[in-house]
Amino acid sequence: MTITAPDRLTPVLTDLWDAPEPWKLATYRAHGGYEGLAKALTMAPEDVVAEVKASGLRGRGGAGFPTGLKWSFLPAPDGGPRYLVVNADESEPGTCKDVPLMLANPHSLIEGMAITSYAIGGNVAFIYLRGEVVHVYRRLLAAVREAREAGLIGTGLGPNGDYDLEIVVHAGAGAYICGEETALLDSLEGRRGQPRLKPPFPAVAGLYARPTVVNNVESIASVPGIIRHGKDWFTAMGTPKSTGHGIFSISGHVKNPGQFEVPFGITMRELIELAGGMRDGHRLKFWTPGGSSTPIFTEAELDVPLDYDSVGAAGSMLGTRALMVFDETTSVVRVIARWTDFYQHESCGKCTPCREGTYWMKQVMHRLEAGTGLPSDVDLLLDVAGNILGRSFCALGDAAATPIQSGIKHFRAEFEAGLHTPAWELFPYEASALFSEAGVR
Repeated sequence: MTITAPDRLTPVLTDLWDAPEPWKLATYRAHGGYEGLAKALTMAPEDVVAEVKASGLRGRGGAGFPTGLKWSFLPAPDGGPRYLVVNADESEPGTCKDVPLMLANPHSLIEGMAITSYAIGGNVAFIYLRGEVVHVYRRLLAAVREAREAGLIGTGLGPNGDYDLEIVVHAGAGAYICGEETALLDSLEGRRGQPRLKPPFPAVAGLYARPTVVNNVESIASVPGIIRHGKDWFTAMGTPKSTGHGIFSISGHVKNPGQFEVPFGITMRELIELAGGMRDGHRLKFWTPGGSSTPIFTEAELDVPLDYDSVGAAGSMLGTRALMVFDETTSVVRVIARWTDFYQHESCGKCTPCREGTYWMKQVMHRLEAGTGLPSDVDLLLDVAGNILGRSFCALGDAAATPIQSGIKHFRAEFEAGLHTPAWELFPYEASALFSEAGVR
């Protein structure tokens, strides 16, 4: 039997999104919410870690590191505090999964935090949220209050009443660099958000120099389902090395952009079908598998399984599963120039390759977009990007370099056209704009 794309949907975290008031505790509990926590509190903490390990859950924030394995890196308890920090600083251009998840189903995150904190022996957990999303901040505060008033977090938890947990929602000041886990920890401690030198890693010396687990929102929100239904339920979805379900954000030149929760291993061709196909009369030109920081793909990669290993083998990264779709009306130079502007602006300035390199790549990209590029500019871009990649303090430098390298690899002629013709003449704004108001330069 042929499986059509709509049959690939696996709504787990998104199952309540269309329910009346899905953010309320009553709605969440009516659909099995907090059953996973109740079960976890009857298990030994090490058994909870083992169950998550066996499920194969990999970090949903971009790196794809095994979640249970990360938890197991914490040293043996020494009587001091241990922390869970949830990275809710969703900043990657094109990414839109954690914010709607927290807005529509915040209790899945809170339950996951309670289970995780119990498993690692922590009594205080933090959500580090982007301060700009005030509506999400307020919703999380309300959800934490609901959970506390219902006795689901706070003091005297578990069958024996011997476990305590407090959850703190912290609003950051808005910086892309704070999505890097050690910069996030510095910001949470009240310092300027800049990456730390590693080792020591957060598992050994994280928040307040204590053992700390830092995980993405979707990673932690996926834990209750694993504990409630068991690892076999989770591994039945996805691929052997990329198990389970994930939220894929599809934006750009498709008919119905949005978030689609599907098993790992689905293809971009199927996801575009789920999104209603390309806009009428147009064809795919290029797309990103994991946000603007990942090497771009073209039509040739439409049937690559979207799991960590397959996408890596094809020359890119699955990242945050921010699938931005661009048709033939789009200037690659213009798109990458905007991304370069973003990375140059968001560089924290701590290390020279990123601080200086992003500045010069921005200058060159603007020349090429304006049709005033120099004969050496395309090779200069490759040279500068090559001197940033792998030489920066954190992954922001790599994020800035990879789109330029892959853009030139696939569309070098378009970059070379920037030596004599402006991008807005080759690709008029109004042709690629989705809304009439955006068609004016």
